[in-house]
Amino acid sequence: MELCTPLMSPPSLPLSIKLHWLANAIDASAFRCVLIVVVVYMCNKAVNGGYVKYNTGSGVVEGKLNVHLVAHSHDDVGWLKTVDQYYIGSNNSIQAACIENVLDSVVESLVRDPNRKFVFAEMAFFQRWWLTQSVEMQERVRKLVEAGQLEFVNGSWCMHDEATCHYIDMIDQTTLGHRAIKEQFNKAPRAGWQIDPFGHSAVQAYLLGAELGFDSVHFARINYEDREKRKRDKSLEVIWRGSRTLGSSSQIFANAFPVHYGPPPGFRFEINGDFIPVQDNPFLFDSNVEKRVNDFVNAAITQVQANVTRTNHIMWTMGGDFEYQYAESWFKEMDKLIHYVNKDGRVSALYSTPSIYTDAKNAANQSWPLKTDDYFLYADEPNSYWTGFFTSRPNLKRYVRMLSGYYLAVQQLEFLVGKRSTGPNTFSLGDALGIAQHHDAVTGTAKQHTTNDYAKRLSIGASEAEVVVGAALSCLTTGKSGEQCKYQALTFSQSLVVVAYNPLGWSRTEIVRIPVNDATLAVQDSLGNSLEVQFISMENVTINLRNFYTKAYLGLSSKQAPKYWLIFQVSVPPLGWNTYFISRSGARRGKNKHAFVSVMDSTQNETIEIGPGNLKMSFSVASGQLNRMYNSKTGVDVPIQQSCLWYKSSPEVPGSGAYIFRPREFIPSILSGSVRLKVFRGPLVDEIHQQFNSWIYQVTRLYRDKEHAEVEFTIGPIPTKDGIGKEVNTRMTTNMTTDKVFYTDSNGRDFIKRVRDYRSDWSLSVNEPVAGNYYPFLVFFPLNLGIFTSDKKYEFSVLVDRATGGASIKDGEIELMLHRRILSDDYKGLEEALDETVRGNYFMSINQVGEGARWRRKTGQEVYSPLVLAFTHEKLGKWTASHLTKASTMDLNYSLPLNVALITLQELDDGSVLVRLAHLYEHNRSYNQIDNVVAYLSKNNLVCIHFFHVVGVVRRLKSQSTPTLTKVEPKKMFTGKMVCIYHVFGPMEIRTFLLKF
Repeated sequence: MELCTPLMSPPSLPLSIKLHWLANAIDASAFRCVLIVVVVYMCNKAVNGGYVKYNTGSGVVEGKLNVHLVAHSHDDVGWLKTVDQYYIGSNNSIQAACIENVLDSVVESLVRDPNRKFVFAEMAFFQRWWLTQSVEMQERVRKLVEAGQLEFVNGSWCMHDEATCHYIDMIDQTTLGHRAIKEQFNKAPRAGWQIDPFGHSAVQAYLLGAELGFDSVHFARINYEDREKRKRDKSLEVIWRGSRTLGSSSQIFANAFPVHYGPPPGFRFEINGDFIPVQDNPFLFDSNVEKRVNDFVNAAITQVQANVTRTNHIMWTMGGDFEYQYAESWFKEMDKLIHYVNKDGRVSALYSTPSIYTDAKNAANQSWPLKTDDYFLYADEPNSYWTGFFTSRPNLKRYVRMLSGYYLAVQQLEFLVGKRSTGPNTFSLGDALGIAQHHDAVTGTAKQHTTNDYAKRLSIGASEAEVVVGAALSCLTTGKSGEQCKYQALTFSQSLVVVAYNPLGWSRTEIVRIPVNDATLAVQDSLGNSLEVQFISMENVTINLRNFYTKAYLGLSSKQAPKYWLIFQVSVPPLGWNTYFISRSGARRGKNKHAFVSVMDSTQNETIEIGPGNLKMSFSVASGQLNRMYNSKTGVDVPIQQSCLWYKSSPEVPGSGAYIFRPREFIPSILSGSVRLKVFRGPLVDEIHQQFNSWIYQVTRLYRDKEHAEVEFTIGPIPTKDGIGKEVNTRMTTNMTTDKVFYTDSNGRDFIKRVRDYRSDWSLSVNEPVAGNYYPFLVFFPLNLGIFTSDKKYEFSVLVDRATGGASIKDGEIELMLHRRILSDDYKGLEEALDETVRGNYFMSINQVGEGARWRRKTGQEVYSPLVLAFTHEKLGKWTASHLTKASTMDLNYSLPLNVALITLQELDDGSVLVRLAHLYEHNRSYNQIDNVVAYLSKNNLVCIHFFHVVGVVRRLKSQSTPTLTKVEPKKMFTGKMVCIYHVFGPMEIRTFLLKF
């Protein structure tokens, strides 16, 4: 028998051409020998159908570099398209994206190979998909989740923003998603996955991370200088201690990606992508297994990732925006890479998840750098500070914040009367608010039609919630159904009943302003006592604004526009209500001697002073500008000037846009010249009106019983005929020496120390001295509260009514960005400019140093949770005969102290009750004592909550490691329906209880 000698043929030719080449290159005998071998090979391939089984089941390999492939799709809950358009795949002329396809495709791919893994974050999308699946498909998905193939990361309704969201909204939308996961899969997410928000807050680290039960948080967007510095010293991965107060008890492992949240170059495998597939088919040209393995190994070893992280584990984020619409294109390539890379043996590749990755990091027993505070400000390149979105679309920001506080109150009322199984409820509003926290929603960075969709959903949810409020207050007062006022002017055929509900856990006294047409009205309380009232003529700017919106939304003509503000003071018990009656003054009462108006257009004095209470403000007659605030009770006296100004948007690329704030010049244009003053005085409130120009109108109010000034601004339409974008600010200038230091809140919780032109983690290149000092702050819950600065004697604080941007560009100054009219895009993806008219409020206070925290926390809570008013028509005598006019759902002997807030009281679908309490103060701030909390709850109402001061420091009680909801087994302390919950609260703690009766 002749031996067959192997011959070399061109390796890239397919087998049929290789045989032809052999037939011409060797003699017949040798060719027959080769042909026999080929026939045997071909028969073997035919039997196996050409199938190659890839070994994808590898895990972590000790002693090798382990490349963790984390398959994901980043799916914005609205941006260029609406949330439903993204889900269903419509409006693809804007962007080709369909989340329904992603989930359909991913599930099928996961079923094909039990070693494949995928992570998904946005539960608003998943719930849309889940509810349309068959029972069989749902069971398949449950098995995938149980096996760890499909892992929920974050698990929130959306991937919320971290600069413009209030912490209560962050908690609520996360709870909404986690409840769905718990109910459907009996699982709780382990990893935070905040890969796209534009900077990262301290509250995210400790409250929405460690305190939530997460053991890691992963993200992409940090300042470009910070990233480069962290690459050099291998500190992209850190232990993040976000809370100065809670310290090491609430720290978390944080992983900042070396680049963005996509795969390394050359490894993006989306179906329409320009990638090089792994070609291992011997029947085809261009076999490239060896090359692609080398590409993979080089990317892992020689590119940035292997050089910037500690331990022998690196993560590759295998996915991007709206990807995996045909998931098999990704998984096939990853299957091949895992198989051939592991056969090569130089590195180990494996399917992974953030949880597996974090476990591997933890097992390495590595020490990690410590990170404190936050990851603001975000800039992705020089001159590109993403600080404009702190203020973009201020009307949407206000609508979200207003309905957030309203949602808290409506949930309470729904619980107090019992949640209905049918009919209107609070879910629509909760769903809309959850969607609105998305990092392209409340941020103001979505397209206009998408922004309209967010507002539409909020409006629908609010309308359903109004029905709940009317029914609940009707039930609580044992009367007929009430109807909430939709802001139209009130007319009177008989007495108007006003029911004021207080969602806070302490009593409050507030001023109520109601638009009316009649200046001869009287107000009585629930006992029939006449109240002191005040009327103020409604200014033209308000009339015009109201006419526009009432016609647009309510269909009312201008003939029904109100002429006056009726102002009176109400007092409402904690978690309770009080009733007031408005009617025309009768002959027996005569004219209302308490209602008067004083208008002052000029004066002989150099200054005008306003303030019916302790707090006073003086204005220069010559300039019409504020020049002093002082408090006769505390003795605080601060020279202060307030001015309106605007920055010209930079025309350069990148210039100012929805995301970026980049002024053309560092010195703003200040609106100069004398401002004409109009003064209204009364027993309850003094007002001073200022018209700065044709498009900026301002009202400053001082209330008799408040220790702060309220400033209401109306800005717009901002003129653009000069072709210049304008970013409108207000600036308060004091004589304080503040050493470059100021403080802004983190999502309404902790205040973080800021130092102008300085970053604690890296050497800052100050190429944008204005934009680079804008920090996000919100209406303090507490606010996404606000901002304050201080010297050795005084504190000057400002609270806002929505998310906005602010800074201290010079010592003693506080500056707020109130509005933005942008004429161009910043080339960050939105491709639209910004244009709207806005009205809003901010609040100013001066205090002795160390005393400002009490005002900020209490007032911030009151701004976030205003009184809920409901109206109906009925005469006083008839109403009081059949209704409970004043009551508290708490024991009248108790109320919450001012350092603890009830931030959730919600009945769930199964009848259990979610109760969440928050300590409002930080360590070493005033009023920061630790309290024992004893809450007594019954099925039908919140009976009472006791608080006792604890002398000395008490360690907080550790919660379980991972629960989203902590179930409390209550100890029976009293007979009947009384149940006792005991918990020790420390500063900045939030505790959640799930009560079952």
